[in-house]
Amino acid sequence: MNQDEALTAEEVARLLKVSRGTVYALKDKGELPSFLVGRKLRFTRKAVQEYIERDQPLGENPGREVPFVTAAHQPESFVICGQDIILDALSNYMNQAGVPSLRSYVGSYDALTALYKDEVQLASSHLWDGETDTYNVPFVRRLLPGVPAVVVNLTYRTQGFYVAKGNPLGLKTWEDLARPGIRIVNREKGAGSRILLDEHLRTAGINPQELEGYDNEVQSHIAVASTVARGRADVAVGSEKIARQVDGLDFVPLQKERYDLVFKKKDIDTRPVRALMGILETGILKEEFSSLGGYDTTNMGKIMWMG
Repeated sequence: MNQDEALTAEEVARLLKVSRGTVYALKDKGELPSFLVGRKLRFTRKAVQEYIERDQPLGENPGREVPFVTAAHQPESFVICGQDIILDALSNYMNQAGVPSLRSYVGSYDALTALYKDEVQLASSHLWDGETDTYNVPFVRRLLPGVPAVVVNLTYRTQGFYVAKGNPLGLKTWEDLARPGIRIVNREKGAGSRILLDEHLRTAGINPQELEGYDNEVQSHIAVASTVARGRADVAVGSEKIARQVDGLDFVPLQKERYDLVFKKKDIDTRPVRALMGILETGILKEEFSSLGGYDTTNMGKIMWMG
C-alpha cells in the first residue's frame, strides 16, 4: 500500500473510528499532518499510521471501544452497531434514503447484547461457534433469549494471521501460537476475532494463559496489525482487508467468515428495515464493495436464519 496515498477526512475518520469533526480537530492541533489539493483537505496514509503508532488518546478513542450511540440518546435514529467500514457506507445509504442513521463502533458480542437491550436497532456479527462450526445463529439464540430475530448476510471475509513480511516464524496453524517464544497481541473480549481465537484454542486444548501476550488487548483490526508491523508482537488475528492497508505485513488465511446483520423480527415491516433490505437487495452497496479486496458480497441481502 502506497503510504503517500491521499485520504479524505471521511476515510481517515473510518480508519480511526471517529467523527470527521475529530479528524479536523486533530489537524487543527497539529497532531495529524494534512495538505490541500486545490481546496480539498487530504491526509497521507503514512501520517495516519504514524498517529496510530504514537498511541495518543483521542476524545473518541480510536482503536479502543467507542461508547454506544444508542436509541435512548437519539430516539428518532436507526443505530447500526459494528466496526467494519462497510457499515459506514450502509449508514450513509440509509441517510440518503431518508432514514436518520447513527453508528456505534463496538464488537459483535456487545452489538448483540445492545440489540437485546434495545440500545441499537441493527447489530453486525461474525461470531464463530466451535461446537457447531457455524456463524452467528448460535450466539443470536444465546444473547437474544426469547427474542425472535432475523439474520441477513452482509458479506464474507477471510480471517487469519497478521505476521511480519515473509512470515519469518512460519506461523501457519492455530497450534503454532502455542510455540515457545511466540508473542501475540489480542483483540478485546467480545470482538469476533477474539472469539474466533478463543474457540480455536479451546478446541485445540490450548490454555490461552500460556500464550505470551494473550492479555495484551487492543480494540481494532488496524491497531493489532500496526502492533505486529512495528515488531511489538509476532502475530495477531484479523481480517485480510486490513493486512493490505498496513506496510510490513503478510497475511496467513485461515478461515472464511460470515459477516451478518441482525435485527428483531418485530421490526421487519418498519420503514428503517424496509429501507435497509432495499439497499441490500438493489445492489448499490454490493457494487461498491464487490470490487474491493477482502469482501465477498455474493449473498448480500440473503436471509440466513429467522427465528
